Amino acid sequence: MESRWNDEDAARFVEAARAEGQSEALGLRIYTSRLIGSDPDLVLHGGGNTSVKIRSDEGEQLMHIKGSGWDLDTIEAPGLPAVRLASLLEARNTPKLSDPDMVLLLRASLIEKDAPNPSVEALLHAFIPFDYVDHTHATAVLALADQPNMRDAIRRIYGDRLAYVPYVMPGFDLSIAADRIYRSHSDCEGLWLENHGLFSFANDARASYDLMIEFVTLAEQELARAGVALSGPQPNDGERDAALAARLEKALMRERSPFAKGVFLDYRSTEAIRELTSKPNVETISLRGTVTPDHVIRIKPWPMIIGADADEPAIESALAAYADRYRAYFERNATRANEKKRILDVYPRVVLVLGKGMFAIGANAKAAKIGGDLCEQAARAINAAEAYGCFTPISEADLFDMEYWSLEQAKLKIAV
Repeated sequence: MESRWNDEDAARFVEAARAEGQSEALGLRIYTSRLIGSDPDLVLHGGGNTSVKIRSDEGEQLMHIKGSGWDLDTIEAPGLPAVRLASLLEARNTPKLSDPDMVLLLRASLIEKDAPNPSVEALLHAFIPFDYVDHTHATAVLALADQPNMRDAIRRIYGDRLAYVPYVMPGFDLSIAADRIYRSHSDCEGLWLENHGLFSFANDARASYDLMIEFVTLAEQELARAGVALSGPQPNDGERDAALAARLEKALMRERSPFAKGVFLDYRSTEAIRELTSKPNVETISLRGTVTPDHVIRIKPWPMIIGADADEPAIESALAAYADRYRAYFERNATRANEKKRILDVYPRVVLVLGKGMFAIGANAKAAKIGGDLCEQAARAINAAEAYGCFTPISEADLFDMEYWSLEQAKLKIAV
């Protein structure tokens, strides 16, 4: 992976920030955030986050952190709301916060009260004592992060430059756990988050971005050392079966379906997707989970699988089996939750067509496209992970906790 930093582009972002009465640091933060966000092998659709710490004109320490609802590739200053750093740092020494209470703390710390919610990883950004902090879900990193027992391998690849953080669910618990690990490895230049992604940090925008590029490149080189070829984004060149799509649409739009009023299908058939869907054990692989935890909120824990020649009865049967599997998954895991969970709909968001491709499903075109993009990255990451060793994402219990996160359940209660 190559750095795409350009001095002239960086200077333009600095000048644009100054013209708006903003800091040079925020201008550079916007620039490198867009560099990261415009590379689909670093982040996709709301994944990853960035921050920068500054001092206000009054001397108060502030942190600009990616806000909810913004994508890094198009981010602007309003998408990096400022929070008071002191109040976030105090959370390091407080009793455990529930995630809703953490969100209240983050909102109470905002300089502008109508700003978007700061990233749920804002506390971790605050705790890391560097001006610039970058977090990505890079494809090469996921291929290695989704492996069992990688601590020694990560040390071999990165030495002391990265500190290894075992999987903890994003939010308050991850912020506290990662901070403790950082403070015991305070000379490190980044954090490797098991089953999740990568952090880099520095006091200079370019230095933090270049570290991210270097660390992802080292992951690519480790895959290559093991004989694993990880290609970049590929052309969507497989033929779409219009008749199969029509049968699928008809089945999905039945009464009481979340798609009863309309469904959008985004078909993808790249070389990597065809490789994945042709694997003899593709069902076993697919049922293991998503390549990074946040994907479960977009595309459910696993896809539905059908044959390329599936007729209407076969599709109906697959939907019924998917619903049964999903209800069983919910019942197994909801009983251990410390709050009552409300089951989501039991319909897939991805349909895998054996040997051919994948349909991403959405209630609108945007949702379907997002699912399709995630499928493309996931296929390349899973293929590489399987070629390197064994694709081993987070456990079913952890996957459920992410999908049924209290912050997501709160949105459901508002919608009722």
